[in-house]
Amino acid sequence: MRALLLAFTCVSILSPLWPFGENPMPGRPLIIVNKTTNQLALVDNGAVVKIYPVATGKTAESTPEGLFMTLFKTKYPSYTKKGIAGGDEDNPLGSRWIGFNAKDTQGRTYGIHGTNRPESIGRSVSAGCIRMQNKDVEELYEQIPVGTKVHIVTDGKSFEEIGREDGAILSPRRQNSSL
Repeated sequence: MRALLLAFTCVSILSPLWPFGENPMPGRPLIIVNKTTNQLALVDNGAVVKIYPVATGKTAESTPEGLFMTLFKTKYPSYTKKGIAGGDEDNPLGSRWIGFNAKDTQGRTYGIHGTNRPESIGRSVSAGCIRMQNKDVEELYEQIPVGTKVHIVTDGKSFEEIGREDGAILSPRRQNSSL
């Protein structure tokens, strides 16, 4: 297993698609989560495509901040901690799981997921994951590939400002310079 992980890492580092290298390029999806507003923005093709309400961690430390990468996506995830099957109405993970690599957890601990508690959306109540309405996470799930970067911040800036800083949104001057 270690040899496989080492080989994947070496190939990925040499690949121009390596997600931990330079900032995201315009035209590639980026997810920005702002814990200050409990909102998630999808940035694609150099623009904010949609903003969704979310729930984030109970404490400032619960939901880690930084730049992460989605490692896998799952429809109707099981909640193994309590042995609840995927699709069960008691499953707190809802209809989709988009796991990202915060704190070296390989996308199995931290994720963007649906919820069976829609009233929690817009609040700071989770153990650390990003909760979304099931219909919203299903929409997001279909729009992003595995490898999409997730930038989690606590910030007063707009999604456009954060996206420009990340390189996912070109400034108007840079956009016009290519004409």
